[in-house]
Amino acid sequence: MKKIFETVPNFSEGRNKETIEQILACFKGKEDVKLLDLHRDTDHNRLVVTAVGGPEALQRAIIEAVGVAVNLIDMRAHRGEHPRMGAVDVVPFIPIKNVAMEEAIMLSRETAREIWETHHLPVFLYEESAASPARRNLANIRKGQFEGMPEKLKIAEWKPDFGEKEIHPTAGVVAVGARMPLVAYNVNLDTDNIEIARTIAKSVRHINGGLRYCKAIGIELKERKITQVSMNMTDYTQTPLYRALEFIRVEAKRYGVTVIGSEVVGLVPMAAIVDSAAYYMGLEDFNIDKILEAKMVE
Repeated sequence: MKKIFETVPNFSEGRNKETIEQILACFKGKEDVKLLDLHRDTDHNRLVVTAVGGPEALQRAIIEAVGVAVNLIDMRAHRGEHPRMGAVDVVPFIPIKNVAMEEAIMLSRETAREIWETHHLPVFLYEESAASPARRNLANIRKGQFEGMPEKLKIAEWKPDFGEKEIHPTAGVVAVGARMPLVAYNVNLDTDNIEIARTIAKSVRHINGGLRYCKAIGIELKERKITQVSMNMTDYTQTPLYRALEFIRVEAKRYGVTVIGSEVVGLVPMAAIVDSAAYYMGLEDFNIDKILEAKMVE
């Protein structure tokens, strides 16, 4: 049985088309690798790639793409709304078909070692691959971002899992790990007041007493003169997208602010959309088995 993994690497470049094309080329025309999606955001200054494939081929594509990012992205000049700590900010591996989480963990650790040995980019292991509880949460690792990472790495408990206690001078550091599928879901607000967005994000995220399986930050979208609550829904089966949206809608009313739209970054499981559609349409006894296209591909 063919083993299939998904990877969703995030690169700190959402504006330079030539650099983006060179990164994407690492996932195109390769045997046993399929590029499924890309999301480029100029405000975030970030590229999110979604690809699937076999373990060896996917690992080779990642190593090649990391090399492109290390060579072409200079974090000393990088500016963007999304928190980041390196030219390649994070590389997750997700088990998709005929593979267990243990195999995804092994693949992530092998890839992390190869990234350091090939590109001399220090690596932290996170989520299921983490060597300690303090490193499971990506936000804990990323705290301080690129600019604060040199001092952070001097602290004994923050020595990288692979590499020395010094950042790559232009590419910073990267987090590599294994995790279950998540949904990157953003909600836009009709205000340019970033403090309102940050306050709402603090209310909705789990760590501050909000929704379980929800991570959130407030972000400015300067070109559109609005703000955004940017979220990672780490288990959409337990905390559905509509619940996060309605929570934000209620909180926004406190400040006279309105939700004007939302977006999914990358790909989303059909079940997550079906769940929200059933809620908003008031459908009774509805599930993915009643979707025509879902039955056709069985």
